[in-house]
Amino acid sequence: MTEHPQTATSGSDHQVGAASLSQSLSQEDVLNWHLGPLAAFDTETTGTDPESDRLVSAALLRLDGTSGAMTPTTWLADPGVEIPQEATAIHGITTDHARAHGRPAAEVIGEILAALTEVAARGVPLVVYNAPYDLTLLEREARRHGHPSDVLTGGTLRVIDPLVIDKHLDRFRRGSRRLADVCAHHGVAFDGQAHGAHADALAAARLAWRLAADNEELAARPLEDLHAAQADWRAEQAASFEAYLRRRDPDAVVERNWPLIPQDDLPNLEP
Repeated sequence: MTEHPQTATSGSDHQVGAASLSQSLSQEDVLNWHLGPLAAFDTETTGTDPESDRLVSAALLRLDGTSGAMTPTTWLADPGVEIPQEATAIHGITTDHARAHGRPAAEVIGEILAALTEVAARGVPLVVYNAPYDLTLLEREARRHGHPSDVLTGGTLRVIDPLVIDKHLDRFRRGSRRLADVCAHHGVAFDGQAHGAHADALAAARLAWRLAADNEELAARPLEDLHAAQADWRAEQAASFEAYLRRRDPDAVVERNWPLIPQDDLPNLEP
């Protein structure tokens, strides 16, 4: 885990998909989004509720589609609250460590939003596995600390969510859809022995590339169209799961919004 924001250009050990992203792009390839520049984002947090839990660490990877090089930026925050043992067991960051080495959450959130604004301005697709969790939590943190969150709410980000895409392409496959398990199913390398924002972001980027490389129609789909399609696919998937749950619980509700769960016209959350 990196303890301060850090940017570094990777060497050969950070090549994404080996020969995949390193190949030269032909004029036809430029139309395939997975062969151009990509960014990938992931967070580690204090829990599983994006409305109330806090960001602990985050990683944004900028991937060069022509060379396979990667430039990672990572953050460690002091969330200002205790990190439950259950969360520490997943990502390895304790309350004491975050307090000693993390930076104020307000600063970290501001820097992440600025970095994502740059990604959006360049028109680079942002890979986020299970985007409604990470992006919703980040938006709530922005409200909590008084930061504008236009980059998340204004519709400028073009998001690639391998979880939504994998479910759409292989709807009836049984088994876990956790990132590590989906990567294993598709033969995608997953670095790290435990969860970490950097490792998870890299795995999500590799998975997005693999899904596109294996599906010509998906790869050639314009980003605007693919972004809108994923919103529809997520809504369909949620409706299907909700119908399944209602066999036992008539009141079950599954969130349909993607890539962000809206929270309109509410005041800033308490820090």
